[in-house]
Formats: sequence, C-alpha cells, structure tokens
Amino acid sequence: MVDTTGFRNSMAMLGGAVSVITTDGAAGRFGFTASAVCSVTDQPPTLLVCMNRSSYSNVHFKSNGVLSVNVLSADHQRISGVFANRELDMDARFSCARWSTLESGAPLLDEALVNFDCRIAQAHEVGSHTIFYCEVVGIRNGESQEGLVYFNRAYHRLGDASKAAS
Repeated sequence: MVDTTGFRNSMAMLGGAVSVITTDGAAGRFGFTASAVCSVTDQPPTLLVCMNRSSYSNVHFKSNGVLSVNVLSADHQRISGVFANRELDMDARFSCARWSTLESGAPLLDEALVNFDCRIAQAHEVGSHTIFYCEVVGIRNGESQEGLVYFNRAYHRLGDASKAAS
C-alpha cells in the first residue's frame, strides 16, 4: 500500500490549472477552488471535476445538477484563496468578483481565462471524493493569455512562451 503522505507529496509535483467551481439552483449558490479538473472527451464535450465528499457543498452541487468551471487567469490568485477559505461563507466568497450566467444558471466569473458552463451528467464516489462528469453546454473565453497553475504547493503564472522570447 502506498503511504498517503508520500502520495500527496508526489502529486504536488503534478501541476494543474486553478479553477473556481460554482453552482446555483434550488439548493443555493456554492463554490470551491479546485485543480482536479480535466477533459474527458470532446464528443460530447465533457469535463471531469473532483470534489471532496466531506465538503459541505458536495450535496448542494449534486442537488443543483449544474456547475461551471471558471479557469483562473494569472491575476486571480486572491480569488483562488477566497474560494479555498473554509472560514468564509458563500456570500463573502461571491462578493469578491463579478458574476454572470449562461444556459445552466451556474455562476460564471466575468474575468476568467475561460468559463465552462456544464450540466452534471454523472457522479461517482471514489474513496474520499466525488467525481463529477460534466457535459459542457456553453463556453466563454476571456481576454487574458496568462493562466494560474498550482505546482509544488505554490502558485505560478503560465503564459505564452513565444511572447517572452520577443
């Protein structure tokens, strides 16, 4: 059996884009910060989002049946911290930025690098997490060209390398 601490330390070396995952609907408006997001397939366009089963918001995401993946730009480290802060209620979290909606009604961060508006097609429980399979029903691209990634337990800016060489 692999040691949990060793596994976590090793996974810290696997960089990932930072996103704020949000939902809204009959169960209310909720959001959290995640780096466990990836593409599953492009036919139909589907994303995978992982969320801790012990999270207070978990049941609300399932009940609402929709979510948005708001990929953060390099300038959004503060927003990432706000949505990761368990001490802040949802009103305080959402007050840190401007939001709008598309088809699903899930909140979209207005200044995100890209927004994926989704319906939750399936959810599976695996160990400590729920894996949401999310069918993309809308996409909105932002203006920034620099992303925010989390690697080795720290934030890093990721931009277009060809611009840096100029």
